[in-house]
Amino acid sequence: MKRHVWLVLLTLAAVAPLGAQSLLYRGPNMGGTWVPDAGVVQFNFLHRFYVAPGPSHFVDNHPTFTLAAGLGRGIAFGGWFATKSLSGTGAGAQSSNETQLFARWRPVGMDGKEGFSIALTPAYNLLAKSVDGELGVDWTRGMLTLQGAARGISRELGARDRRQVALAGGVVARLTQYIGVSADLGSFVAPVDGRAAWSVAIDLLIPGSPHTFSLQASNATSATIQGASIGYAPTGLTRVLYGFEFTIPLHLKRFAPWFHGARHTPVPPAAVAGVAADVRMAIYKFGTDSITITAGQAVRWINDDPVEHTVTFNGTEGGSPVLPHNGTFIHRFDKPGRYTYHCTPHPFMKGVVIVR
Repeated sequence: MKRHVWLVLLTLAAVAPLGAQSLLYRGPNMGGTWVPDAGVVQFNFLHRFYVAPGPSHFVDNHPTFTLAAGLGRGIAFGGWFATKSLSGTGAGAQSSNETQLFARWRPVGMDGKEGFSIALTPAYNLLAKSVDGELGVDWTRGMLTLQGAARGISRELGARDRRQVALAGGVVARLTQYIGVSADLGSFVAPVDGRAAWSVAIDLLIPGSPHTFSLQASNATSATIQGASIGYAPTGLTRVLYGFEFTIPLHLKRFAPWFHGARHTPVPPAAVAGVAADVRMAIYKFGTDSITITAGQAVRWINDDPVEHTVTFNGTEGGSPVLPHNGTFIHRFDKPGRYTYHCTPHPFMKGVVIVR
């Protein structure tokens, strides 16, 4: 039973990290230049809250949900939904539920790579009935990322028929591969009618997964283009919100077996005859870290997991296609040597074939 529980939990995390958004490359109130890969759906859960002083200790919650899908060639579309946006409480607004639909085009660079990245994000805010937009620029060098953004707003939330311009900037410093710290500041500038939005965070990459997690403090109540540009000033308050954000990337091709059933990789009969050892893939591990065979013999990999894996060699040796549940891959080694390999969707899965 315990083994099945772990399989379910790991299945939820079974996505490749390359298409995943990492919080170690953007500030909490910055959109950044990230675009999901084609066929990847990104879900982020941002939850900020304020705890009132005693005796009531009332908790005021401000969650924001992000859902975005990649189309390829640096293009994505998605939306933000903030269930309690502070900015939506003025100008006779009948709801504080802020929904913003957006597209993003990144013509230059790539999120998390060295050098400059540039992205344009047009958007429409349903609560404000406003056409918004953001031009984002990132610069990454080593363990440091600097961010800047210029935002245009045709109708400010909480104000009647007022256009706005906002500027924002941020910095992320990655202390290690798994830990970073970030801060950002953004504000309306035409006119300045509210407190600037700020945030600070400790950002964490969860080892062996594509998920990132951050612990945050901020005075902004939503992560939309407008919400990230103004703090608590519209109500005359200087509250500090605390919270967290969690990123969940979903590769749609992982769900293909739900609709097409399990596929089996055909194995040439001649290759089967020369198989000297089997390596089973289960619970996100290769069954053995090291296999020793003789030149001219073959190794067979068998995927016992409910998700897809690959056998990808680190050198010039040809690897496997994507292996579904129960899929097999056989490879013959003709020359002595040490052949290291890994699973592309799950790079923490590693092994080596030693050929005598």
